[in-house]
Amino acid sequence: MLRSLPKLSPLLSSARTTNIPRFLANSLRFVSSAQTITRTKTSTGRIAMTTRAPIRPMSSSTVSSITAEDHVQQPKLLKSTDDDHDGVIVEMDQPMDAATFVLILRSSISHWKQLGKKGVWIKLPIHLASLVEPLVKVLVVQENSGHFRGSGVWKFPTGVVDQEEDICVAAVREVKEETGVDSEFVEVLAFSRQSHKSFFDKSDLFFVCMMRPLSSDIQKQRLEIEASRWMPFEEYSAQPFVQKHDLLKYISDVCSAKIDGRYSGYSAVSTSSSFSDQKYYLYLNAGALKSSL
Repeated sequence: MLRSLPKLSPLLSSARTTNIPRFLANSLRFVSSAQTITRTKTSTGRIAMTTRAPIRPMSSSTVSSITAEDHVQQPKLLKSTDDDHDGVIVEMDQPMDAATFVLILRSSISHWKQLGKKGVWIKLPIHLASLVEPLVKVLVVQENSGHFRGSGVWKFPTGVVDQEEDICVAAVREVKEETGVDSEFVEVLAFSRQSHKSFFDKSDLFFVCMMRPLSSDIQKQRLEIEASRWMPFEEYSAQPFVQKHDLLKYISDVCSAKIDGRYSGYSAVSTSSSFSDQKYYLYLNAGALKSSL
């Protein structure tokens, strides 16, 4: 999306779904001819986004062994207890390989949906954290115009921030416009000044944001997007193009650290100023601030 203001990009995560927590990652760019980026009439912006998707329910998969030829195959399910909100709680304590975990989880999700459960909490001890990796997916696109046209590169959705539009608002809008996925802003993970006089002849700022997806069905924008899909994060990060370029490699490392719980970004806090009655957003590390008080 090329519009007349800064560039942005968000990363999304959801806390509780009937499937599995989802994450969206985006890279945002801001372009400005002045030190103040978001409020000047001459500033321009772009947005880029990726997402982590939930595992969709599939038909039950058999993981238990067959003891007799005429034995009816029964899927193995995760042990769970009901919570107070029509959901279930799963506490993992037994080691298993990731492939087996995915099969059992899919069968369990199908079972819980049949029971009308509305959410799933899965608690994993740190030594089982590797089980989550196959579940992490990001929302990626292939562009049908510009530098990446015909390259086969899967990238985060990107777009431009409108004049006087906030970063967190533009990120939500651009994800929706390019992929049809609804989301809400969570954090700015990182930003960088890429170059001067590069985008609309302005200085270019690139923002990486975290978003929380509110839907998962993709309806790509036909004008600019060739294809869009939910891709395993490891597959995205392993692309030669990502590994070759320092900026994309750093973004991939930041997203990986965030997924693993080793990194905190900057959330948007609505504030006011003595200079104006208008509301502003202050981006800060709310977790670190809270723990320091």
